[in-house]
Amino acid sequence: MLTTADIAFADRGAGEPVVVLTHGAGVDHSMFDAQAASLGRRGARVILWDMRGHGRSTLADGSRFTAVDALGDLGALLAECGVDAPVLVGHSLGGNLVQAFARKHPDRVGGVIVLDSAWNAGPLSTSERLALRLAAPVLSLIPRSVLPRLMARASAESPEAVARAEAVFARMPKPVFLDVWKGTASFVAPDPGHRSPVPIALVRGGRDRTGNIAGAMARWAAAEGVTEHVIPDAGHMVTWDAPDAVSRVLAEILEGWGLLPARPEGRSL
Repeated sequence: MLTTADIAFADRGAGEPVVVLTHGAGVDHSMFDAQAASLGRRGARVILWDMRGHGRSTLADGSRFTAVDALGDLGALLAECGVDAPVLVGHSLGGNLVQAFARKHPDRVGGVIVLDSAWNAGPLSTSERLALRLAAPVLSLIPRSVLPRLMARASAESPEAVARAEAVFARMPKPVFLDVWKGTASFVAPDPGHRSPVPIALVRGGRDRTGNIAGAMARWAAAEGVTEHVIPDAGHMVTWDAPDAVSRVLAEILEGWGLLPARPEGRSL
């Protein structure tokens, strides 16, 4: 049974395609500020939202973050905005979420673009399984006073992105973050034969050192027969480390899918 929550979102523009941007664990919609503005200038309708327990979205009194609730919230968001078959863009936890939503509701999704996220259905080695199982207990041992700084430095490369990530991570109570991490891990369920039922694109920061993302996304791209778009010199927080490069790649993917008209050569975003 889904628990209720107040979900904050913004629905901008009235054009095509409709692009829904879903942030990663511990941050909020602001991680997509640059990309939302760029897509809006190209005529897209852009929907941003804060997952429950993040940003301006609440958790119901006494409730905890779960993957089931997050999936329900995304479905409710699409219904509230009255959109059919949007492109779902998800970073990290958001990437796990949009993978799962497209698998469960392929008729409600026009395409999926995953940024710096684990492959839900991908095979895991013994060491990867162990790391996934131990991550939450290890995180629980790190003092609340230093956890946001450690996470930011592990996630971002540029000083500006590190500072921005640390400030946002610091807003989330540690118990909530641990629940969010457990929710993220719960999406990972190896099923090597599964392939995306909708068009899919994969984007990663070239210096992403979190989990098994760097290796898994390359294997995932090969399994799906798609290009892995690697953003040089960017870490896990790729949209803050390299905002313009990510905006260009998103536009190129949508152009390749025939959802955005190609820009004349030499024109900037």
